[in-house]
Amino acid sequence: MAKGTVRYWAAAKAAAGVAEEPYEAETLADALDAARERHPGELVRVLRRCSFLIDGDPVGTRGHETVRLAEGGTVEVLPPFAGG
Repeated sequence: MAKGTVRYWAAAKAAAGVAEEPYEAETLADALDAARERHPGELVRVLRRCSFLIDGDPVGTRGHETVRLAEGGTVEVLPPFAGG
């Protein structure tokens, strides 16, 4: 199982109550399931609208269960941003 860091931004950070935390997961789906368990409530709702970067690369429309996480990697959780 890979270990790394999840970084929350904007509304995701507010909902999680932390800016970042460690993950221990094989896939993005596993890491997000663990985050939902640790932070039930608002974060569950916010995650539905988020996009994700894995080590700087966008996940896009790939199924989260197909996105493998690397040892020492970073998952960026990006809610929609207003403005431009």
